[in-house]
Amino acid sequence: MLANLNDVLIDAQKKHYAVGLFNTIDTDMLEGVISAAEELCSPVIIGTAEVLLPYGELNLISPSVIAAAKAAKVPVVVHYDHGLTVERCKQALDLGFTSIMFDGSAGDTAENLKTTAEMVKLAHSMGVTVEGEIGHVGEAVTDDGATDDMYTTPQEAVDFVATTGVDALAVAIGTAHGVYRTKPRLDLGRLAEIRAAIDTPLVLHGGSGLSDDDFRNAISGGIAKVNIFTDLCRAGLSAIHQNPDADYLIARSKKVEAIKQETMKKMMLFGCNGKA
Repeated sequence: MLANLNDVLIDAQKKHYAVGLFNTIDTDMLEGVISAAEELCSPVIIGTAEVLLPYGELNLISPSVIAAAKAAKVPVVVHYDHGLTVERCKQALDLGFTSIMFDGSAGDTAENLKTTAEMVKLAHSMGVTVEGEIGHVGEAVTDDGATDDMYTTPQEAVDFVATTGVDALAVAIGTAHGVYRTKPRLDLGRLAEIRAAIDTPLVLHGGSGLSDDDFRNAISGGIAKVNIFTDLCRAGLSAIHQNPDADYLIARSKKVEAIKQETMKKMMLFGCNGKA
């Protein structure tokens, strides 16, 4: 069933678990994630990100993603992640996404506030939730880790939520996107300060590659949504490599099953299993 962020994150924050966003750029990933959610009776967030559109164009994948969400036995949020342009965010709204993220965190702070607030006003008029980001989550492939001056401060979080009215806030506390080259060090003290300063559900980006303890500590510290993509890609690729001589359809089935199992592993770690 179709849901938005408020339908799944408010309960997650209240009961101290997290809901996973699993980006699904094709129907193989989509099938694996949805079947995992249904088997574990877990709410789930699916979708794609603007940087992933070269691998699955929005107007091509959105019909299958939305159809799968509507048919699912559990709440499914269809989320457009890291929207970098207003045009693409509006396209996602027009296509029926139930949640969007406008990400202006890498640019001018005033412009990020202004544009995010505009997107919130538009999306809320359509019953769609909005995630924003303040601070900057780096790129793990090219950057060995963010520096403290890129981390979100409690006052920035307060000002951002008050100005924009976002339904969820992605914060920078030491994670990075992609494959980590060095072990990440999460600033859990900073997270605690932000959680104490605002009531808005908090989001952890760059989740793939963190340790189980990192996830547990972040969720107990107030994270209600965790983004995962790289770990799903790794699981699917590993299944293919382990069956190099298999028939295509058999290899495809093994890939879907590997993605499903990785998704289930994350859901149980996040504590969202049985919460649908």
